[in-house]
Amino acid sequence: MNVKRGKVWLAAAGLVINAEGKWLVVKKKYGGLKGMWSLPAGFVDEGETVDEAALREVKEETGLHTVVLGVIGIRTGVIDHTISDNMLIFHLRDLKTHSLKVEASELLDVQWKSPHELKSDQNTSIMVHEMLKQEKSFKHHQPIQGLNPGDQFKYSSYKLFI
Repeated sequence: MNVKRGKVWLAAAGLVINAEGKWLVVKKKYGGLKGMWSLPAGFVDEGETVDEAALREVKEETGLHTVVLGVIGIRTGVIDHTISDNMLIFHLRDLKTHSLKVEASELLDVQWKSPHELKSDQNTSIMVHEMLKQEKSFKHHQPIQGLNPGDQFKYSSYKLFI
């Protein structure tokens, strides 16, 4: 078990689709997705919201600067009957300010791949395969910002995605 993360994990992923309809995918060097095409993703850090984590992870892993279009899904599971493993999946738009780069310490590769290429590649993760099946029906839950649920909570950042 990752002692730093405890038994409840929260991660964020970003789906970026370019003007040609290609998906931004990464190939990890480690973990359960080693050698598999998956979305740029990682754990939420202390002091950041889950959407900020998605933007940060995409930038760190691929060099792209993006903005959130909305939430498109949640992946949740329990590892070995103990660890609650949760990830929010955001649809992001590339601001086209930087070109792709590979974060060499974490990744083997970063590419834009068409849905057809991903569907036919045996090294595409199960989550990406399932997302490809749902692509036409993605619903975007966009952020509502500027709300204050009450000073008693002492939020320094608060957003609703509904």
